[in-house]
Amino acid sequence: MSNNFSQKFFLYARKSTDEADRQVLSIEAQLTEVREYAQKESLAIVKEFIETKSAKQPGREIFEKMLAGIENGEANGILSWHPFVSIVS
Repeated sequence: MSNNFSQKFFLYARKSTDEADRQVLSIEAQLTEVREYAQKESLAIVKEFIETKSAKQPGREIFEKMLAGIENGEANGILSWHPFVSIVS
């Protein structure tokens, strides 16, 4: 396993309050699973972003701040939980 700590990542978790767009996993469960994955893969999480707005709505301030951080070089990428793929075995 290579050391990826030179690569910096943001952790992004979202759980919509819109009942029609519900995430399966709670925000805390998403954070736990992604943190475990990052630790297992030696990935450095430099900041966590938590969103409660629907992805269907434009103008999500937290998401936009995260993307601005990527553009400014604060992180190299984003780690996020996906409902169809288990990242921790």
